[in-house]
Amino acid sequence: MIILRGKQLIIATLSGFLVLGTGFTANARAKKADNRSTVVNVAFKASNENDLTNYVYDTVDPNSANYHKYLSPSEFAQKFGQSDSYLSSFRSYLNRYHLSTYAYPGNLSLKIRGTKANVNKAFKAKYVKEKGHESKTTYKLPGKLSKQVVAVIGVYAPKPKTKKAAKKTPAKKKSAKKAAYIPSILKSADVPVSDNKPNTNVTGNAFSKKYGALKFADRYQLNNLYDKGLQGQGQRIGIISHADFRIGDIKTYWEQTGVNTDTSRIHRIYTVGGEKAVQKISGRLMTPGQLEASLDVQSASSVAPKANIDVYIAEPSNDATTTPSAHYTAFMSAISDNDDKQISTSFGPSVETNSEWPDHSSTLKQYNHAYNLMLEQAAAQGISVFRASGDYGRSESPTGKENHVVSTSPYQVIVGGTTLPYTKILHNKLIKVAKERAWGDTYSVSPAEIKAGVFPGSGGGFSALNPTPRYQLGVPGVNTFRAIEALKYVGNGRYTINKNPKVITGTGHSRNLPDVAGNADTQTGYATYFSGNQASIKGKSLSIKPAKIWMVGGGTSYTSPQMAAANAVMNGDRSTPIGFWNPQIYKFAQQPDTPFNVLDDANNNNNLYYTGQPGTLYNQATGLGTINFEKLYQKFNSESPSN
Repeated sequence: MIILRGKQLIIATLSGFLVLGTGFTANARAKKADNRSTVVNVAFKASNENDLTNYVYDTVDPNSANYHKYLSPSEFAQKFGQSDSYLSSFRSYLNRYHLSTYAYPGNLSLKIRGTKANVNKAFKAKYVKEKGHESKTTYKLPGKLSKQVVAVIGVYAPKPKTKKAAKKTPAKKKSAKKAAYIPSILKSADVPVSDNKPNTNVTGNAFSKKYGALKFADRYQLNNLYDKGLQGQGQRIGIISHADFRIGDIKTYWEQTGVNTDTSRIHRIYTVGGEKAVQKISGRLMTPGQLEASLDVQSASSVAPKANIDVYIAEPSNDATTTPSAHYTAFMSAISDNDDKQISTSFGPSVETNSEWPDHSSTLKQYNHAYNLMLEQAAAQGISVFRASGDYGRSESPTGKENHVVSTSPYQVIVGGTTLPYTKILHNKLIKVAKERAWGDTYSVSPAEIKAGVFPGSGGGFSALNPTPRYQLGVPGVNTFRAIEALKYVGNGRYTINKNPKVITGTGHSRNLPDVAGNADTQTGYATYFSGNQASIKGKSLSIKPAKIWMVGGGTSYTSPQMAAANAVMNGDRSTPIGFWNPQIYKFAQQPDTPFNVLDDANNNNNLYYTGQPGTLYNQATGLGTINFEKLYQKFNSESPSN
């Protein structure tokens, strides 16, 4: 799972390679007007939000007249979007400031592109110093335009210059060559990796069963759908990414795993930075984002080997666009294009903490509102959305408190992680996991990981922003929890193993996550291949050399695109898409022939905090549990309207 934040120089090591990048530099005060190109989004209210929510639920209710009556973006606009005349007025106003505008089909938002200086003029942007935050940007729009706005995402007004006389400093010699821009809206690379390397002497199905798609398919009964000839044909899978990847890396992976190597089924859509500029940037150095993008595409394309893959790349060619705006842009582009009936992402713009929120003009609450409306449009169009839950237990933020990756929207399937059974000798210890369990690892971590105070585990718990959705109400285990304090927070984002952990029970009152889970442990993980320029430091010297890397990795970053691909396999022979999963799967979970394997063991089964709860159907470590896809496919297909 990649969390996008910014604000600082990054020097991090990941699986033996060095990542260098510069963070979001909106604080830089230029003497001249800021003419860097930026992308801003204005999100609007739905015409009737209650009607929209009810319609979304109706699309997957067999007793409703609207069952599987999915809307096109133009139909959505007529039914729930803002009027064309309102959007036209908005666009006319912005055009006066030399800003280009694009109304996403569906009429829920506008994409605005132009210089930062012109954006600030159009929105009358002002810098406001705010306690506990870097700064805040206020904006002002004409009254008639502002009434339907939910959030303005990505506007930034720099701190005004003081009039103090500048001290004279000796002139510096200009460097002969300007340093190359290396983007990084990536503060952390939350993709756990192991020291294991896959055995590349094994190829084809044997490799796939040990390290790839067939390992996933065999474990979760998707192979029974393969036997029926279902491989995702006729389907497109959308991947929301904040980094580019090398097509050649995907082809190399396919060759190793025995997948058809026709790369024409991969399509890249550049939603923020231009294609040439982004590819030039991504070619300079390996980055965590490249790794994430590569494994997302490799995972989805191999689980659904006959599906097309559309990768929406929200990587700026400069640091002028905020990460929340870039993330929203990619998602809204995919949803309004309406080509992909399953979308997955392993990226998120931040966590649910105001002090960590990187956007200046939209609050976290406003962004969450806009995000929910966007995903409701997806559901109304029959799109199933999947999101990785995170890879470091309940806390993705260096505060020691429960925080989750944005968004915890109830209109998506949040995917947690498990550990498969294994027996290994690691760090001079015999490690034995007897049965599949929640992923939360303090028993196999290395001395270096213990010293670093970082412990991998599935994201899960309770949302800080979204209330308990109607499909979770009354489900045994929802809004109650059992937890064990496996870790103790010691500050600076570090934890230590708690020698005397306490067991805690309690209740919650918000959206519970995750919804489902699958294998995500690095010790039982999957192979990934990627290549590029690898940087390394010896002493004071930096060297950059080409590298080709095979690795075994883990994380919910693998499981989410696998789930999206499994959805494409199930959608392959359907006349209408499966659509909004959650109301359906929570209903199926309460039926006698449930397609879920509940991991309810309270012992040796936690995500570093939450445990199973015996006798319940849900827990905040693994959600409803793991999936038998053959049974789930039958359940989806057995649904039929009553009228």
